[in-house]
Amino acid sequence: MTALPENYKEITSAEHFQGLLSADLQRVSLINFWAPWAEPCKQMNEVVLELARKYPQLLVLQVEAESQSDIAESFEIEAVPAFIVLRGHTLLARISGADATALTEAVATHTRPASSVKALSQTDRAPADPEKEETPEELNARLGRLMATDKVVLFMKGEPDAPRCGFSRRMVALLRDQGAQFSHFDILSDDKVRSGLKVLNNWPTFPQLIVNGEFVGGLDIVQEMVENGELKDMLA
Repeated sequence: MTALPENYKEITSAEHFQGLLSADLQRVSLINFWAPWAEPCKQMNEVVLELARKYPQLLVLQVEAESQSDIAESFEIEAVPAFIVLRGHTLLARISGADATALTEAVATHTRPASSVKALSQTDRAPADPEKEETPEELNARLGRLMATDKVVLFMKGEPDAPRCGFSRRMVALLRDQGAQFSHFDILSDDKVRSGLKVLNNWPTFPQLIVNGEFVGGLDIVQEMVENGELKDMLA
């Protein structure tokens, strides 16, 4: 029988769970809530084991939902399989059901080093005078500054390590797979930026990718550029 990886732990009690989780608050953890009678759980358990082998820096905690009901209830688990991704005690992602693709992408995203990603500074983000109503011209000038802050800027929902929509999560994964260094802006933090970019770039949805101050496209366009090699050339 093949030995289980060191980072793969079968949880035996709430105390065991808390001890492992609290040992390193910078570590990313994947919690797999499963049940032995559920066929989808059997399939996903294999996926989780492979992820544990692929990402030795990831702490994988196997929690049988019914025998460890206190843990399951604390995470409001109502059905299995269900997956929680944490950094320390901070929630990064929640995946419900046997969605191997979403789980794999979430783990890949959150186990990448964060050093290649930076947020735009508060000075970049804010209007010049927060007490004064921005004119359309002032807003467009601020949007231009935001778009030109870095070679690559991603306007997305949420943060790269905690995207708040599936499209933003997939865009981050694409950029990281390309080895791109990029700044990001959470459009949910500023309604004027969110609405203004839709008009300025003539693009109704997010995420939006900017390279060298110019709008490149949304997820579908960037995906196509990855497939034909155009994005790698653009980022070089």
